[in-house]
Amino acid sequence: MATSRERLNQTLNHTEPDRLVMDMGSTAVTGINANALHRLRKALGLEERRVKISEPLQLLGEVEEDVYQALGLDCVGISAGINLFAFSNAGRKPWTMPSGLSVDVPVDFNTTVDGQGRTYLYPQGDLSAPPSGMMPKGGFFFDNITRGEISCDDIESSGAEDFKDDFAVMNDDQLRELERQCNYYYDNTDYGIIYSSNIAAIGDFAIVPGPNVKHPVGIRSLPEFMMAHHLCPDYIHEVFELQVEVGLKNAELVRQACGDKIQVVQISGTDFGTQNGPFMSQDAFREFYKPYYKKINDWVHKNTKWKTFFHSCGAVMSFLKDFHEAGVDILNPVQLSAKDMDGKILKEQWGDKFVFWGGGIDTQQTLPFGTPEEVYREVTERLELFSKGGGYVFNTIHNIQSPTSAENMMAMFDAVRDFRNRK
Repeated sequence: MATSRERLNQTLNHTEPDRLVMDMGSTAVTGINANALHRLRKALGLEERRVKISEPLQLLGEVEEDVYQALGLDCVGISAGINLFAFSNAGRKPWTMPSGLSVDVPVDFNTTVDGQGRTYLYPQGDLSAPPSGMMPKGGFFFDNITRGEISCDDIESSGAEDFKDDFAVMNDDQLRELERQCNYYYDNTDYGIIYSSNIAAIGDFAIVPGPNVKHPVGIRSLPEFMMAHHLCPDYIHEVFELQVEVGLKNAELVRQACGDKIQVVQISGTDFGTQNGPFMSQDAFREFYKPYYKKINDWVHKNTKWKTFFHSCGAVMSFLKDFHEAGVDILNPVQLSAKDMDGKILKEQWGDKFVFWGGGIDTQQTLPFGTPEEVYREVTERLELFSKGGGYVFNTIHNIQSPTSAENMMAMFDAVRDFRNRK
């Protein structure tokens, strides 16, 4: 019988493994909200303990080894341990979520609450800086706060100068932590290993506002940033060139720390599709994004055996040829609920070119709001569609959301278990 690591390798090379590969929690786009994870742990009959927050913006829970064993998960994520707000995930303290659930958060996860019940989170954990994240009363996750509303008419310096504090080369402590995680999982488990920090999420809306920077400057408003592609394109190119420069330096450091113990590296989390269509024209993608992603993917394929993981929500069918030409190996989250994202066409026309990682069930409607029977049926249909011939890792369409019931999550995993047992 193959190991999880071997099965992932087979899947990445479009060979059907002896058992379907399943992921939950290896990345910040394939995870589970802490509230849902708490319910799932109870439904699985596992030891009751405080869920650890692994990703502060979305309040994702850390999927621990007992959950891996109970569900038969195959993939683990490793990183340097620094989150989107630029503080370490090391160290823990208790914190109460709006739902009333007590969780463990990083030591520098510092919040304040205003008179309207809004909760604020701070860059680098510094309460003296303006907050960079806000969660409304009763919310499930944080949203970025735009600090600064300048446009192309207001810029006084280059994009590289304005964003120089946003992107950093990993330091020795971070590399040692990455190496520690890599060696631990490689030597002590047979899980597939994913480098889960984006190498260069070019233009990612979660990064543009600068949640990790105490006093961001430059064009930080998302509408202004998108308009700047046309009004001051050189500024945008300067930002992206900086991201790629730093990203390639980090890719080399990751290679030195882990080599080919890593099987998958997450390149980007930038969304190019909305629910109803592409976020931009193909011409804009080809001018501003494709050359930079191709440069990164080419480096990865020339210097490592890694496969490149590319996350883009929404209706991206019209970009798939460009994604392929740019060297993308893995497509996530495979949002079949978006316009023109037909699963049969994806599998028939692109199944030999991309590994589909996700698409297992709709997390906007079916999983949180459907019946267990509807969940089971949708998961089974997706598995029958995508798993044939390999090239498929089961995961939900993006993260499992906070309101999701234990019954529906168990129906999902029951469907996966039953499908696996067919062989």
